[in-house]
Amino acid sequence: MLTAEDIMSKTVITVEKDTSISELSELFIEYNINGLPVVDDEEKVIGIVTQGNLIEQNKNLHIPTVITLFDAVLFLESEKKFEKDVKKLTGNKVEDIYSPDAVTVSANTEIGEIATIMAEKDVHTLPVVDNGKLVGVIGKLDLIRGMA
Repeated sequence: MLTAEDIMSKTVITVEKDTSISELSELFIEYNINGLPVVDDEEKVIGIVTQGNLIEQNKNLHIPTVITLFDAVLFLESEKKFEKDVKKLTGNKVEDIYSPDAVTVSANTEIGEIATIMAEKDVHTLPVVDNGKLVGVIGKLDLIRGMA
């Protein structure tokens, strides 16, 4: 059975947390890819940033309902979620919009398990790591090619 190593793209484009949003956009367009691993200074995967994260940055902001009681302002919805949404909408670097908990697979993960992970976790880009080192990436098209 095929494994991640058989279907992954070995040339991996990555970004760091301080990559600008405009540079990120250019990479998505230039390479026609859906997601990029976010790496630290040691090339360790610390997250993933997708076209969806970028699109989400341009959505309308939902202002939470608040009430005032004895000079105190109480949020009826999550104040932390609102703060996170504001940070995303006003962000200008990858660190403002990326998902810090990337789902990864190892080089010997079988294709059936990769398909299951992508379907159940609704992920479209899977970094492939070996002993903590990024060795490749699998996109939806890579998986489809492997199944064909």
